[in-house]
This record gives sequence, C-alpha cells and structure tokens, in this order.
Amino acid sequence: MPGIGEMLAASCDIGLGYGERLLTDISADSFGSFARPGGQLVESNHPAFIYGHLSLYACRVIKQLGEDSSAWEPSDEFVKHFSHEAKCIDDPDNSIYPSMDEVTGKFFDGYRRASEVLRSADDALFSQENPNEGMRSKFPTMGAMHGFYVGGHVMMHIGQLSAWRRAMGLGPA
Repeated sequence: MPGIGEMLAASCDIGLGYGERLLTDISADSFGSFARPGGQLVESNHPAFIYGHLSLYACRVIKQLGEDSSAWEPSDEFVKHFSHEAKCIDDPDNSIYPSMDEVTGKFFDGYRRASEVLRSADDALFSQENPNEGMRSKFPTMGAMHGFYVGGHVMMHIGQLSAWRRAMGLGPA
C-alpha cells in the first residue's frame, strides 16, 4: 500500500504533466504578456507570473520534509517578482521578468525534486503540526499543507494558464 508521500507525489506529478502540456505553442515572446483578445487587454496572470509564483513553493516541501533545499531556494529577484504579495505586470517586451527558460526550469526542477522527496518521506512527518503559523488554521498538519502546495495550489494557478491560452487563441493543450 502506498504511503502518504506517494499519494501526494502522484498529485504533484499530474500537475507537472499538465504544466508541461500547457506550455505547448507558448513563445518566449508572449510568456510575460497579458492576453489581448480582439485588442481588449485582459489583466490576468500570464505564464511568467504563474510558473514563477509556483516555483517559490517546492523548496518549502523539500525543506520541511528534512532535505537540503538550497538548490531550489528562490533568488531575491524571484521573490520580488513572484511572491504572493507581488502583482502580475504586463511585460510584452520581456524586460521585467526572468526568461521563460529560467522561470520554467525553476518550476519543473523544484517540483520534480519535491516529488522525489515526498515519495521517500516517512509517513509520520505528514502528521506533524504545520510549521507555517499563518497557514496552520487552514492546513493544520504538514501533510495538509504539502498536499495543497503540490496539488490544489499548482492546479489553481495552472488553471489560470489554461484560460490565458484560450484568450491568446492557443486553445486547450
């Protein structure tokens, strides 16, 4: 019978696969741009912001499950641009955000490592109290918090990308 980490990693892997598919036909030139269907600006999270924001969370899973997260810790630039307090900004000339390759690399590399760490984690870790006091009332245990980080949080923001794709005329992936 699979352990708790295996179950959470399965959700993480589904999000990674969907995140890869949704990048189909997205160019580096449009990666940081708001959609403009019919010339009407839609101020909604674009791919640079979505993948950049999500890239900040894999290291939390890795670290809180007792592994070295230093290779996946975000730079000050990523925190500035992509934290939960940051505002998504239209960047049609690609002068604000890091490159598409850098942003997506941080996202995929971090969550692939998080998936590995989840799979090897002892089940007892997931019953421990959530160390994030601000989120503890919503997610009382590490299992609940990490389930959100690798499941609901990823899919919520990746869903924004699905809508962005349609507004850009790219259709579903």
